[in-house]
Amino acid sequence: MPFTIVEKIIAAHCGDDVYAGATVWVELDVRAARDFGGANVVQNFEAHYAGQPVADAAKTFFTFDCVVPASNIPFADNQQLCREFAARQGIKVYDVDAGIGSHVLMEEGLARPGGTVVNTDSHMNIVGAIGCLGQGMGDADVAFAFRAGRTWLEVPASVKVVLKGKYKWPTTAKDLALAMLREFGSSGLLGRAVELYGPAAEALSVEERITVASMATEMGAIAIFVPPSEEVLEWCGGAAGIDVRGVYADEGASYEATYELDVDGLEPLVACPPSPANVKAVSEVAGKEIGSAFFGSCTNGRLEDFRAAARVLSGRPVAAGVVACAVPATRRIYGALLGEGLAEELFAAGFVVSNAGCGGCAQGQVGMTGRGEVQVSTSNRNFPGKQGAGETYLCSPATAAASVLMGTITDPREVI
Repeated sequence: MPFTIVEKIIAAHCGDDVYAGATVWVELDVRAARDFGGANVVQNFEAHYAGQPVADAAKTFFTFDCVVPASNIPFADNQQLCREFAARQGIKVYDVDAGIGSHVLMEEGLARPGGTVVNTDSHMNIVGAIGCLGQGMGDADVAFAFRAGRTWLEVPASVKVVLKGKYKWPTTAKDLALAMLREFGSSGLLGRAVELYGPAAEALSVEERITVASMATEMGAIAIFVPPSEEVLEWCGGAAGIDVRGVYADEGASYEATYELDVDGLEPLVACPPSPANVKAVSEVAGKEIGSAFFGSCTNGRLEDFRAAARVLSGRPVAAGVVACAVPATRRIYGALLGEGLAEELFAAGFVVSNAGCGGCAQGQVGMTGRGEVQVSTSNRNFPGKQGAGETYLCSPATAAASVLMGTITDPREVI
């Protein structure tokens, strides 16, 4: 029986018959919990499996990224509870200096092409960027995964999205993700595993694939898979220290639907409040005054994203009255910002450059808004209250950089 990508990954991790709609038990290569939800995982584990070991400590992790370092007592308590449990169980903790857990798992070569991962992170499906199946799960389910090393899943139906045409800088992968949200909304791909094809998909770098895959959750999709390129496999192999192979759909695999999306000449886009699916061309909302900007999150906190921002800034300062914050996704990226002089460039332009983590996207520390504040953000959600009481407009790093230069939402084509 020919398989789609998600079916092939699941089939390699279970002994059940795999087909869309089947409920199967899946062995997990990685099971993790972050500081948000991690303490509840520990409490669930100790309530139901007291005195028992985790299934395999070498495959089990904590990743702290939401409020790092802890800026309040509840998060400090939760993180310490996880540390103490990890010490008893022999589990590795990627602590408050490591960065966003999903990114750390990829950088460390733990999330790999063809693998399976669960976490208490609703954006764990981001690893579809490298051809890995990741899912965010609730505290009790992750506690069970810690103990059993497996979980149950309903095999999702798969759809193809074929991208037609190409776009050029300063349109970016974030604009591609927003174009998909404009086309499909928050429910058009609900519960589906998406496979992305076409020249524009094949040309995506590792970082760009991460950007697109990170917004699968906002589309209601189980995951977005971009078939791994040689560049992706080399990147993953280097991270893991071994040769890795990609998983690709079989010829004749069955898809629920095939969609075509024309991205030829795609212009910069922005998602307006109150939803990531409320997408418009930047040119339609250009001129709206902003008070702040957030550069970071699992969607656009990679080195390539900060390079794009610096490219637009081109040595020019942030407009008076605008607060611009940069939060790298991981410690490695922070180190690269320092090594390349990008952190110094951003600082000189007037940015607040913070330590690695989720920042305001998780209501952590840097990048939250006050009532009445208008913000441009490179994150993935702009629901009321998500990044504070203000209004958040989602956009690419290029658009955000153009906007902080002018003090208003600005099409980057107008300033480069």
